[in-house]
Amino acid sequence: MNSDTVLAFSGGVGGAKLALGLTRVLAPERLTIVVNTGDDEEFYGLHVAPDLDTVMYTLAGVVNAETGWGVAGESFRSLDMLKRYGAPTWFQLGDKDLATHILRRQRLDEGRTLSEVTEELCHRLGIRHRVVPMSDQPIRSIVETDEGDIAFQSYFVERKCEPVMKGLRFEGARDAAPAPEFGRALHDASTLVFCPSNPWLSVDPILSVPGVRKAVQSFPGRRLAVSPIVGGKALKGPAAKIMSELGYEVSAVGIASYYRNLVDTLVIDETDRELAPSIEALGLATHTTGTVMRTLEDKVSLAREISRIADVG
Repeated sequence: MNSDTVLAFSGGVGGAKLALGLTRVLAPERLTIVVNTGDDEEFYGLHVAPDLDTVMYTLAGVVNAETGWGVAGESFRSLDMLKRYGAPTWFQLGDKDLATHILRRQRLDEGRTLSEVTEELCHRLGIRHRVVPMSDQPIRSIVETDEGDIAFQSYFVERKCEPVMKGLRFEGARDAAPAPEFGRALHDASTLVFCPSNPWLSVDPILSVPGVRKAVQSFPGRRLAVSPIVGGKALKGPAAKIMSELGYEVSAVGIASYYRNLVDTLVIDETDRELAPSIEALGLATHTTGTVMRTLEDKVSLAREISRIADVG
Protein backbone atom coordinates (compact mmCIF):
# COMPACT_ATOMS: atom_id res chain seq x y z
CA MET A 1 0.00 0.00 0.00
CA ASN A 2 1.25 3.46 -0.92
CA SER A 3 0.62 5.72 2.06
CA ASP A 4 -0.71 8.71 0.16
CA THR A 5 -2.44 7.52 -3.01
CA VAL A 6 -6.13 7.70 -3.87
CA LEU A 7 -8.36 5.53 -6.02
CA ALA A 8 -11.51 7.45 -6.98
CA PHE A 9 -14.62 5.67 -8.27
CA SER A 10 -16.57 7.74 -10.77
CA GLY A 11 -19.60 7.71 -13.00
CA GLY A 12 -20.40 10.59 -15.31
CA VAL A 13 -21.27 14.20 -14.52
CA GLY A 14 -21.29 14.20 -10.70
CA GLY A 15 -18.25 11.98 -10.41
CA ALA A 16 -16.35 13.97 -13.03
CA LYS A 17 -16.78 17.17 -11.01
CA LEU A 18 -15.06 15.76 -7.94
CA ALA A 19 -12.51 13.96 -10.12
CA LEU A 20 -11.54 17.35 -11.57
CA GLY A 21 -11.16 18.78 -8.08
CA LEU A 22 -8.99 15.85 -7.03
CA THR A 23 -6.69 16.39 -10.02
CA ARG A 24 -6.10 19.95 -8.81
CA VAL A 25 -5.17 18.72 -5.33
CA LEU A 26 -3.26 15.48 -5.97
CA ALA A 27 -0.27 14.94 -8.24
CA PRO A 28 -0.74 12.48 -11.14
CA GLU A 29 1.21 9.73 -9.42
CA ARG A 30 -1.07 9.96 -6.39
CA LEU A 31 -4.47 9.58 -8.09
CA THR A 32 -6.18 6.96 -10.24
CA ILE A 33 -9.76 7.45 -11.41
CA VAL A 34 -11.70 4.31 -12.30
CA VAL A 35 -14.79 4.93 -14.38
CA ASN A 36 -17.99 2.98 -14.93
CA THR A 37 -18.31 1.39 -18.37
CA GLY A 38 -21.57 -0.47 -17.73
CA ASP A 39 -23.41 2.15 -19.76
CA ASP A 40 -21.16 1.78 -22.82
CA GLU A 41 -23.09 1.13 -26.01
CA GLU A 42 -22.60 0.83 -29.75
CA PHE A 43 -24.16 3.41 -32.03
CA TYR A 44 -23.63 3.30 -35.81
CA GLY A 45 -20.92 0.68 -35.24
CA LEU A 46 -18.98 2.95 -32.86
CA HIS A 47 -18.04 2.19 -29.26
CA VAL A 48 -19.50 4.99 -27.13
CA ALA A 49 -18.35 5.21 -23.50
CA PRO A 50 -20.44 8.03 -21.98
CA ASP A 51 -18.96 8.08 -18.47
CA LEU A 52 -15.37 7.69 -19.63
CA ASP A 53 -15.88 10.45 -22.17
CA THR A 54 -17.49 12.77 -19.62
CA VAL A 55 -14.57 12.32 -17.23
CA MET A 56 -12.04 12.81 -20.03
CA TYR A 57 -13.73 15.91 -21.41
CA THR A 58 -14.08 17.38 -17.92
CA LEU A 59 -10.44 16.83 -16.99
CA ALA A 60 -9.33 18.17 -20.39
CA GLY A 61 -11.38 21.35 -19.95
CA VAL A 62 -13.43 20.80 -23.10
CA VAL A 63 -16.72 19.60 -21.58
CA ASN A 64 -19.98 21.39 -22.30
CA ALA A 65 -20.38 23.36 -19.06
CA GLU A 66 -24.14 23.73 -19.49
CA THR A 67 -24.93 20.01 -19.74
CA GLY A 68 -21.92 18.56 -17.91
CA TRP A 69 -21.42 16.09 -20.77
CA GLY A 70 -20.43 16.33 -24.42
CA VAL A 71 -17.99 18.81 -25.92
CA ALA A 72 -18.21 22.58 -25.67
CA GLY A 73 -19.07 24.37 -28.91
CA GLU A 74 -20.56 21.21 -30.37
CA SER A 75 -22.48 20.91 -33.64
CA PHE A 76 -24.74 18.10 -34.80
CA ARG A 77 -24.54 18.09 -38.59
CA SER A 78 -23.64 14.41 -38.78
CA LEU A 79 -26.64 13.56 -36.62
CA ASP A 80 -28.87 15.69 -38.83
CA MET A 81 -27.68 13.75 -41.87
CA LEU A 82 -28.19 10.42 -40.11
CA LYS A 83 -31.73 11.50 -39.30
CA ARG A 84 -32.28 12.29 -42.99
CA TYR A 85 -31.17 8.75 -43.78
CA GLY A 86 -33.77 7.45 -41.34
CA ALA A 87 -31.36 6.33 -38.65
CA PRO A 88 -32.45 6.60 -34.99
CA THR A 89 -30.96 9.75 -33.48
CA TRP A 90 -32.31 9.77 -29.92
CA PHE A 91 -28.77 9.46 -28.54
CA GLN A 92 -27.13 12.83 -29.11
CA LEU A 93 -23.67 12.42 -30.62
CA GLY A 94 -22.05 15.69 -31.65
CA ASP A 95 -19.55 16.08 -34.45
CA LYS A 96 -16.55 16.59 -32.14
CA ASP A 97 -17.73 13.78 -29.89
CA LEU A 98 -17.93 11.45 -32.88
CA ALA A 99 -14.19 11.87 -33.43
CA THR A 100 -13.56 10.22 -30.04
CA HIS A 101 -15.78 7.26 -30.89
CA ILE A 102 -14.36 6.84 -34.38
CA LEU A 103 -10.79 6.70 -33.09
CA ARG A 104 -11.79 4.42 -30.19
CA ARG A 105 -13.47 2.01 -32.61
CA GLN A 106 -10.44 2.03 -34.89
CA ARG A 107 -8.01 1.33 -32.07
CA LEU A 108 -10.19 -1.45 -30.62
CA ASP A 109 -10.43 -3.05 -34.05
CA GLU A 110 -6.62 -2.93 -34.23
CA GLY A 111 -6.52 -5.11 -31.12
CA ARG A 112 -5.93 -2.48 -28.44
CA THR A 113 -7.65 -2.86 -25.08
CA LEU A 114 -10.09 -0.28 -23.78
CA SER A 115 -7.48 0.67 -21.17
CA GLU A 116 -4.87 1.28 -23.86
CA VAL A 117 -7.25 3.32 -25.97
CA THR A 118 -8.33 5.38 -22.96
CA GLU A 119 -4.70 6.09 -22.09
CA GLU A 120 -4.03 7.29 -25.63
CA LEU A 121 -7.11 9.51 -25.73
CA CYS A 122 -6.25 11.05 -22.37
CA HIS A 123 -2.69 11.68 -23.49
CA ARG A 124 -3.90 13.41 -26.67
CA LEU A 125 -6.23 15.56 -24.57
CA GLY A 126 -3.41 16.59 -22.25
CA ILE A 127 -4.68 14.67 -19.21
CA ARG A 128 -1.83 13.65 -16.92
CA HIS A 129 -3.77 11.75 -14.25
CA ARG A 130 -4.65 8.09 -14.76
CA VAL A 131 -8.21 7.54 -16.02
CA VAL A 132 -9.04 3.85 -16.40
CA PRO A 133 -12.11 1.81 -17.32
CA MET A 134 -13.43 -0.62 -14.73
CA SER A 135 -12.73 -3.53 -17.10
CA ASP A 136 -11.34 -4.20 -20.55
CA GLN A 137 -14.08 -6.77 -21.09
CA PRO A 138 -17.60 -5.63 -22.02
CA ILE A 139 -20.08 -5.36 -19.15
CA ARG A 140 -23.51 -3.99 -19.98
CA SER A 141 -26.03 -2.64 -17.48
CA ILE A 142 -29.53 -4.00 -18.06
CA VAL A 143 -32.39 -2.27 -16.26
CA GLU A 144 -35.14 -4.56 -15.03
CA THR A 145 -38.37 -2.56 -15.14
CA ASP A 146 -42.14 -2.92 -14.93
CA GLU A 147 -42.05 -3.03 -18.74
CA GLY A 148 -39.40 -5.73 -18.95
CA ASP A 149 -35.64 -5.60 -19.38
CA ILE A 150 -34.26 -2.50 -21.10
CA ALA A 151 -30.69 -1.78 -22.22
CA PHE A 152 -29.28 1.02 -20.12
CA GLN A 153 -29.03 3.80 -22.71
CA SER A 154 -32.53 3.05 -23.99
CA TYR A 155 -33.82 3.34 -20.41
CA PHE A 156 -31.73 6.37 -19.50
CA VAL A 157 -31.81 8.48 -22.66
CA GLU A 158 -34.53 7.22 -25.00
CA ARG A 159 -37.09 6.48 -22.26
CA LYS A 160 -35.82 9.22 -19.90
CA CYS A 161 -35.94 6.79 -16.93
CA GLU A 162 -39.75 6.68 -17.09
CA PRO A 163 -40.23 2.91 -16.56
CA VAL A 164 -40.26 1.83 -12.92
CA MET A 165 -36.96 0.22 -11.99
CA LYS A 166 -37.21 -3.18 -10.32
CA GLY A 167 -33.54 -4.05 -10.36
CA LEU A 168 -30.30 -4.07 -12.35
CA ARG A 169 -28.06 -6.76 -13.71
CA PHE A 170 -24.70 -6.56 -15.42
CA GLU A 171 -24.33 -8.81 -18.44
CA GLY A 172 -20.80 -10.05 -19.01
CA ALA A 173 -19.63 -9.32 -15.48
CA ARG A 174 -18.92 -12.97 -14.65
CA ASP A 175 -16.47 -13.23 -17.52
CA ALA A 176 -14.75 -9.92 -16.84
CA ALA A 177 -11.78 -8.83 -14.75
CA PRO A 178 -10.66 -5.48 -13.38
CA ALA A 179 -8.67 -3.44 -15.87
CA PRO A 180 -4.95 -3.81 -15.03
CA GLU A 181 -4.42 -0.28 -13.68
CA PHE A 182 -7.65 -0.52 -11.71
CA GLY A 183 -6.53 -3.77 -10.12
CA ARG A 184 -3.14 -2.33 -9.23
CA ALA A 185 -4.65 0.82 -7.74
CA LEU A 186 -7.16 -1.20 -5.73
CA HIS A 187 -4.25 -3.12 -4.23
CA ASP A 188 -1.82 -0.22 -3.76
CA ALA A 189 -3.95 2.80 -2.82
CA SER A 190 -4.20 4.07 0.74
CA THR A 191 -7.63 5.66 0.24
CA LEU A 192 -10.79 4.87 -1.71
CA VAL A 193 -13.07 7.77 -2.62
CA PHE A 194 -16.50 7.15 -4.08
CA CYS A 195 -17.40 10.31 -5.96
CA PRO A 196 -21.01 11.60 -5.79
CA SER A 197 -22.19 9.39 -8.63
CA ASN A 198 -25.42 7.39 -8.71
CA PRO A 199 -24.65 4.29 -6.58
CA TRP A 200 -26.90 1.96 -8.55
CA LEU A 201 -26.19 3.16 -12.09
CA SER A 202 -22.51 4.09 -11.73
CA VAL A 203 -21.00 2.37 -8.69
CA ASP A 204 -22.80 -0.99 -8.79
CA PRO A 205 -21.41 -1.82 -12.25
CA ILE A 206 -17.86 -1.27 -11.00
CA LEU A 207 -18.54 -3.43 -7.96
CA SER A 208 -19.95 -6.14 -10.24
CA VAL A 209 -16.48 -6.80 -11.69
CA PRO A 210 -15.30 -10.07 -10.10
CA GLY A 211 -13.26 -9.52 -6.96
CA VAL A 212 -13.90 -5.79 -6.69
CA ARG A 213 -16.68 -5.73 -4.10
CA LYS A 214 -14.78 -8.14 -1.86
CA ALA A 215 -11.61 -6.07 -2.23
CA VAL A 216 -13.47 -2.91 -1.27
CA GLN A 217 -15.11 -4.58 1.72
CA SER A 218 -11.77 -5.85 3.02
CA PHE A 219 -9.77 -2.77 2.02
CA PRO A 220 -7.33 -1.95 4.86
CA GLY A 221 -7.07 1.79 4.21
CA ARG A 222 -9.46 4.71 4.39
CA ARG A 223 -12.79 4.52 2.55
CA LEU A 224 -15.00 7.54 1.92
CA ALA A 225 -18.10 8.25 -0.15
CA VAL A 226 -19.71 11.58 -1.01
CA SER A 227 -23.51 11.55 -0.95
CA PRO A 228 -25.13 12.47 -4.29
CA ILE A 229 -28.35 13.29 -2.42
CA VAL A 230 -28.58 16.73 -0.81
CA GLY A 231 -31.66 17.86 1.06
CA GLY A 232 -33.62 14.84 -0.11
CA LYS A 233 -32.98 15.56 -3.78
CA ALA A 234 -30.55 14.40 -6.43
CA LEU A 235 -28.33 17.18 -7.71
CA LYS A 236 -28.56 15.69 -11.20
CA GLY A 237 -30.10 12.61 -12.74
CA PRO A 238 -32.63 10.04 -11.56
CA ALA A 239 -31.01 8.93 -8.29
CA ALA A 240 -33.96 10.02 -6.14
CA LYS A 241 -36.51 8.26 -8.37
CA ILE A 242 -34.44 5.08 -8.43
CA MET A 243 -33.90 5.10 -4.67
CA SER A 244 -37.63 5.34 -4.08
CA GLU A 245 -38.42 2.57 -6.56
CA LEU A 246 -35.80 0.27 -5.00
CA GLY A 247 -37.10 0.87 -1.49
CA TYR A 248 -34.44 3.22 -0.14
CA GLU A 249 -35.14 6.36 1.84
CA VAL A 250 -34.50 9.32 -0.46
CA SER A 251 -31.92 11.05 1.70
CA ALA A 252 -28.30 10.83 2.74
CA VAL A 253 -29.47 8.09 5.14
CA GLY A 254 -30.57 6.02 2.15
CA ILE A 255 -27.15 6.55 0.58
CA ALA A 256 -25.58 5.43 3.86
CA SER A 257 -27.66 2.25 3.71
CA TYR A 258 -26.21 1.51 0.29
CA TYR A 259 -22.62 2.14 1.40
CA ARG A 260 -22.75 0.07 4.59
CA ASN A 261 -19.80 -2.36 4.62
CA LEU A 262 -18.25 -0.51 1.67
CA VAL A 263 -17.03 2.72 3.27
CA ASP A 264 -16.22 3.98 6.74
CA THR A 265 -17.15 7.65 6.28
CA LEU A 266 -19.97 9.32 4.40
CA VAL A 267 -19.40 12.94 3.43
CA ILE A 268 -22.68 14.84 3.54
CA ASP A 269 -23.71 18.39 2.78
CA GLU A 270 -24.25 21.04 5.47
CA THR A 271 -27.94 20.90 4.54
CA ASP A 272 -28.12 17.35 5.89
CA ARG A 273 -26.23 17.91 9.13
CA GLU A 274 -29.21 16.78 11.22
CA LEU A 275 -29.09 13.35 9.53
CA ALA A 276 -25.67 12.57 10.94
CA PRO A 277 -26.96 10.62 14.00
CA SER A 278 -29.15 8.39 11.79
CA ILE A 279 -26.22 7.70 9.48
CA GLU A 280 -23.89 6.99 12.37
CA ALA A 281 -26.46 4.55 13.77
CA LEU A 282 -25.85 2.52 10.60
CA GLY A 283 -22.19 2.21 11.52
CA LEU A 284 -20.71 4.94 9.33
CA ALA A 285 -18.86 8.02 10.47
CA THR A 286 -20.02 11.30 8.94
CA HIS A 287 -18.22 14.41 7.82
CA THR A 288 -20.24 17.50 7.02
CA THR A 289 -19.10 20.10 4.50
CA GLY A 290 -20.25 21.83 1.34
CA THR A 291 -20.71 19.17 -1.34
CA VAL A 292 -22.56 21.11 -4.07
CA MET A 293 -20.04 21.77 -6.85
CA ARG A 294 -21.16 24.61 -9.09
CA THR A 295 -17.79 26.25 -9.69
CA LEU A 296 -14.21 25.08 -10.05
CA GLU A 297 -13.53 26.55 -6.63
CA ASP A 298 -16.31 24.35 -5.19
CA LYS A 299 -14.78 21.26 -6.77
CA VAL A 300 -11.29 22.03 -5.50
CA SER A 301 -12.59 22.95 -2.04
CA LEU A 302 -14.41 19.62 -1.65
CA ALA A 303 -11.39 17.72 -2.96
CA ARG A 304 -9.16 19.49 -0.44
CA GLU A 305 -11.55 18.64 2.38
CA ILE A 306 -11.64 14.98 1.36
CA SER A 307 -7.85 14.90 1.13
CA ARG A 308 -7.64 16.43 4.59
CA ILE A 309 -9.98 13.99 6.32
CA ALA A 310 -8.32 11.09 4.47
CA ASP A 311 -4.91 12.44 5.49
CA VAL A 312 -3.59 12.46 1.94
CA GLY A 313 -3.38 16.25 1.53
